Amino acid sequence: MGKEIVALVDCNSFYASCEEVFNPDIIDKPVGILSNNDGIIVALSKNLKKLGVTRGTPIFKINKHLIRKNDIRIFSSNYALYGDMSARVMDTLSIFTPELEIYSIDEAFLSLKGFEYKDLTQYGREIKETVKKHVGLPVSVGIGPTKTLAKIANHFAKKHNFAEGVFDITDHPDHDKILRWTQVENIWGIGRQYAKMLRRNGITNAFEFTQAPDKWIQKKMTIVGLRTVKELRGISCLDLEKDIKPKKEIVSSKSFGNPVTDLQNLLEATSDYCTTAVKKLRSENQVASLVIVFLSTNRFKNEPQYANYAKVRLPLPSGYTPDFIHAANKILKRIYRPGYKYKKVGVMLADIIHQSKAPLDLFQPTYLDDDRKIIMDCMDDINEKMGSHKITYASSGIKKTWQMRREQLTPSYTTSWQHIPVVKAI
Repeated sequence: MGKEIVALVDCNSFYASCEEVFNPDIIDKPVGILSNNDGIIVALSKNLKKLGVTRGTPIFKINKHLIRKNDIRIFSSNYALYGDMSARVMDTLSIFTPELEIYSIDEAFLSLKGFEYKDLTQYGREIKETVKKHVGLPVSVGIGPTKTLAKIANHFAKKHNFAEGVFDITDHPDHDKILRWTQVENIWGIGRQYAKMLRRNGITNAFEFTQAPDKWIQKKMTIVGLRTVKELRGISCLDLEKDIKPKKEIVSSKSFGNPVTDLQNLLEATSDYCTTAVKKLRSENQVASLVIVFLSTNRFKNEPQYANYAKVRLPLPSGYTPDFIHAANKILKRIYRPGYKYKKVGVMLADIIHQSKAPLDLFQPTYLDDDRKIIMDCMDDINEKMGSHKITYASSGIKKTWQMRREQLTPSYTTSWQHIPVVKAI
């Protein structure tokens, strides 16, 4: 049996890099990506960071002169594009290992157990070059005997140019030097409060953390902290989670671009969010029996406030969207109060089980036993092939004036036939 070796592959400035793939004019320019309703900067390129802009900065606080002088490019979040590009990266990474854990939209752990005969740094460069070739995105690769050390190696690969985006901590002659370089705030799993506590006790970096007594760590930071310090010592305590666990709840909700007051617009938004949530439910081969709807005003505004929620249980678990839309709209009509400016409405599906465990009923057919499932499968297939929302429900509305504001939204280059880039040869 080979020893544990883990690689963490992390996309560099993921959202900004996705925009650069299809817009070469912005490469090497400061790029910022906005939150829902174009409120704050949620992702940014390294060139924008150099100008002193940080994540969480409201867009209105960025000086317009600074934007013009440095040719800063600002974009709305393009979730369809980012999600599809992430899937392409993960597909490419699966070439390099039989065991892969998708950790987030732009990160994945790869098990390299049994690859000891290889030059792992060179293998990391091969991974990096292949992702760039297949998807067009830059990545950094950190390699270590545990997931926590692979995280540190990845951070080191990003921060030091000589590493050229790949660093194998197991191959470094002075392992302790890398740990001394890593501040406690940058240790995976160490939150802000724990970092403050460690500093108060004279522990400022990862190496000093590894020297602390186990009993003291467990007392101060529970078994989770002890697991982290063992990982830093090279003892693997965190296995790769190769199977994505199905969700216990599914939530679909967005803040409105402008305050909504009338019931009809709220009903349209509820239907739209319900459609999204149930589609996600079906994609995981699940059914649900509980529908929860919530709505609220903007608590940051000096105006009358109201928030409420209610729930309805379906007779049988279902994956049929109209069942949920009917229930959700019934709930909304019950909790809606006129005279308020609503900022958000949302839908939650709960009591979720796998289709194979759905109970039968003696007196009525289940969703899985009649035409409802056939209809949903056909609808999902068409939307998958022709583009999202090609077939949808009239109850979701046409104009959708309540949608969140995304004035700087780029095309869905990879998920919409209308937005596919066209190349002309002269």
